[in-house]
Amino acid sequence: MKYRQLGSQGLTVSELGLGCMGMSEFYGNSTEEESIATIHRALELGTTLLDTADMYGPFKNEELVGKAIKNHRQQVVIATKFGIMRSEERGFRGVNGKPEYVHQACNASLKRLGVEYIDLYYQHRVDPNVPIEETVGAMAELVQQGKVRYIGLSEAAPNTIRRAHKVHPITALQSEYSLWTRDPEDEVLPTVRELGIGFVAYSPLGRGFLSGAITSPDDLAPDDFRRNSPRFQGENFNKNLQVVERVKEIAAEKGVEPSQLALAWLLALGQDIVPIPGTKRRKYLEENVAATNISLTQADLERINEVAPKNVAAGDRYPDMSTVNR
Repeated sequence: MKYRQLGSQGLTVSELGLGCMGMSEFYGNSTEEESIATIHRALELGTTLLDTADMYGPFKNEELVGKAIKNHRQQVVIATKFGIMRSEERGFRGVNGKPEYVHQACNASLKRLGVEYIDLYYQHRVDPNVPIEETVGAMAELVQQGKVRYIGLSEAAPNTIRRAHKVHPITALQSEYSLWTRDPEDEVLPTVRELGIGFVAYSPLGRGFLSGAITSPDDLAPDDFRRNSPRFQGENFNKNLQVVERVKEIAAEKGVEPSQLALAWLLALGQDIVPIPGTKRRKYLEENVAATNISLTQADLERINEVAPKNVAAGDRYPDMSTVNR
């Protein structure tokens, strides 16, 4: 495993992180035993960045991660998030960026994780009703109190990122980025690069689509949230499957899995990009980590760009796009 600098404040992380969300919700059934074993295997392989959020579960994912890292605190960089409010019954209660809520949410996350500080604390979604300066001001207070080391934003627009960065240095921006979600290339990536902010790419495998393992909507569990995603429905699904088939052809020629090709492509785009593929099984974790050993030539990158150009995916990323990029 190699390591990369996230942002300009001194945070070093493994070049590939681990998204833990699916261990608790959204992607069908999972077991705590295999999830914890997966986190432990990730640490053995040199992965240091573990990504969670208070709303995953809800609340259960932080507890799971906390349990897994109990005797490994110095090995990990814990990234968690606040801002998307949920009830114990799994209902969504909106977005909250109020300063008092920032402090409340952080204290709750620290308790669930069983740690004294959070390495990287993100605002999960921007609250349109609270000036970003107020939210980030409260996050800066957490840094001053020693509860948080570095702060980040998720799915924020360029102007919001600039305003936030003036209040307190932003270490990382987390947004969806993959071969079928290349929107960040337009404005967000140039903005964070200008400001010296790292980029954490979530869903780097297109929510599993780029693995090549999903060939029909019926491959998804009945409670899998992807069934509600426009990209996994109707004609969009069929169009997106054609893109995956072309990616699979290139991967086969190189003797790698399509998921590994997709990760290697992201890793080749810059030392400031850290993908965080999510998995709840050791088998797929090992497959993903092996992607860090794949070298792509300029010709490879150009060919991949031809089969998966910007805006190639059919359908929106979410049923409701109103909470992202604001």
